[in-house]
This record gives sequence, structure tokens and C-alpha cells, in this order.
Amino acid sequence: MSTPGGAPIHKDQLKAKYIGTGDADMTKYEWVTNMHRDTMASHVGHYDQMSYYAVAQNESLGRVKKEFLEKMLEPCGKPPVGAKEEAYEKILKN
Repeated sequence: MSTPGGAPIHKDQLKAKYIGTGDADMTKYEWVTNMHRDTMASHVGHYDQMSYYAVAQNESLGRVKKEFLEKMLEPCGKPPVGAKEEAYEKILKN
């Protein structure tokens, strides 16, 4: 990949510019969360799509936009608990 001027872009620069590009260590939950957030941001950013959803749901445009923005906080629910977190919680309980 390169810039419009033709200079190559390093992978780290690409990752810094586009957060959702991911890497090999990204979990399924992180990837799905990024995809949901990108989709919601796209819907909020395009007025025609927002007005379509508002008409389809019989809601005001502002209310639909607010609901979409709230869904962006935790689009896939709470993150799964890994082995490290379980061990840490056991230590805290004792």
C-alpha cells in the first residue's frame, strides 16, 4: 500500500491511522465490536440512511441517532472474561 504521492505506508502507520484494521492478536470479540461500531458510525454519518431507519421505526430522526450512538458504546454486550481475569478475581475474593 502507498500514499497518493507513491511513498509506501508502514503497517504501524496504517494501524495508527485506521484503528479497526486489526492485527494477528485481535480477538473475535474485538473484531466484531470494531465492525459493529464502524457500521453504526456509517449509519449515523449518512443522513439518508438515518432518515430511512427513522421512517421504518416510526421514530424521530434525533431519537434514532441517539439510539445508534448509545449502541456504539457496547455494541456486542460485555466483553468475555478470559482466564487471566478469572484468576485475578479469585485472588481478590480470597
